[in-house]
Amino acid sequence: MGMVLGLTGGIATGKSTVVDLFKKHGFPIVDADVIAREVVEIGTPGLAEIVSEFGSEMLLSDGSLNRKKLGALIFSDDEKRVKLNQLLSPFLRAAILSEIDEKQQQAKLVIVDIPLLYEGGYETFVDQVAVVYIPEELQLDRLMKRDNLTRTEAKQRVDSQLPIEQKRQRANIVFDNQKTVEETKKSVDKWISENIF
Repeated sequence: MGMVLGLTGGIATGKSTVVDLFKKHGFPIVDADVIAREVVEIGTPGLAEIVSEFGSEMLLSDGSLNRKKLGALIFSDDEKRVKLNQLLSPFLRAAILSEIDEKQQQAKLVIVDIPLLYEGGYETFVDQVAVVYIPEELQLDRLMKRDNLTRTEAKQRVDSQLPIEQKRQRANIVFDNQKTVEETKKSVDKWISENIF
């Protein structure tokens, strides 16, 4: 049974960079974002729940989810965002835990990439939690550049998650991602060599 490392961060903190570093070492990744897309594909109970709650205007003409429309709705309304998370949480949790179980049989270390790890209470299902950290001001700057957002839009998205400082305080491991990718790579490699091999 391999060790299960929950990997989280905030939007635009560089979590995918760290996930890629673990991937290059050959460790299996459980990707919550991929699973989140799968649980709302055409014909899934997850998509049916969204339509039932928010109406068929959340669908595109081919019957698939209109992510842009749903995103605009939930990022501007906290109650609707909470409702959406409640609807999809059981489907997500079942799929994530099933994939962790399967991959744990195959490797010394399984990385569980969950943006909303603390918000969803997933810390109880992993052995340790690593947070990819940058200060909030840098997070806002990177997000505005990356997604071409105004400061207000970027702030809405950052504020929809638990503050990065709180995540950093709760984590077992912090990968500081303020400098170069090379610096981040060194800290990931060091952690792997000290804990896994």
